[in-house]
Amino acid sequence: MEIRECTDKDWPAIFGFYSATMKDGRSYAFPEGQGLEEARPWWMEQPPGQTVAAVAAGEIVGSAKMGPNRPGRGGHIATASFLVDPRHRDQGVGRALGEYVLGWARSEGYRGIQFNAVVETNLPAVHLWQSIGFQIIGTVPGAFDHPEHGLVGLHVMFQEL
Repeated sequence: MEIRECTDKDWPAIFGFYSATMKDGRSYAFPEGQGLEEARPWWMEQPPGQTVAAVAAGEIVGSAKMGPNRPGRGGHIATASFLVDPRHRDQGVGRALGEYVLGWARSEGYRGIQFNAVVETNLPAVHLWQSIGFQIIGTVPGAFDHPEHGLVGLHVMFQEL
């Protein structure tokens, strides 16, 4: 698997699983039903951040976006978001993207990385992030309206770099 910076030509392929993930409603509090161009700024990060694609056998199988968590005096902490094409889950794509993001954040001089909204019922994501060194530093109760579980918490997860 290769992880590389995205180009504008990659967006339509990413949008396919971006759209499916938002429609699924189990992991992101992003708007549902967005069109191709409406969704683009929600995922395609601008500098100083970036968006990357995970490519296997010539196909984009996942993507991550990363950048500063806050501007100004909060700009020394990074954040990131991840998508894996549902057809390619449980194949190490998320882990590879997570490790890439950690390396990127270190090389860019960030002091830590914070995930602001990991849905507490998304156990594969919670376990993955914990396995590569993230800690749950708090949970906002009932902050996410899950389609099956109702109101569930959003974890704030952090790793010092």
